[in-house]
Amino acid sequence: MKIVTAIIKPFKLDDVRAALADIGIQGMTVTEVKGFGRQKGHTELYRGAEYQVEYIPKVKLEIATEESLVDQVVEAIVGAANTGKIGDGKIFITPLENVIRIRTSESGSTAL
Repeated sequence: MKIVTAIIKPFKLDDVRAALADIGIQGMTVTEVKGFGRQKGHTELYRGAEYQVEYIPKVKLEIATEESLVDQVVEAIVGAANTGKIGDGKIFITPLENVIRIRTSESGSTAL
């Protein structure tokens, strides 16, 4: 099993969710986060005053999946979240040792 963590632009969340649903992904965790990469923030204008935004709002998705589906999950996220502009985000794939469903005590891939 693997956990796929994706950092994407907030307005792409619905597109990514739909793309993941199309390949059979039944659940994910979504967190609103802030950060920066190569964008290094930007300048905005508010009531005539200019100020620097150092941390860009993003959305973090965490999807636990079987190893055989990882490539499909990554393709779905890349296809739905890509705008071709800087700041589209990143995808991280890490091993997932075990999963336990609290309600039934199932573990492993049956708990996904």
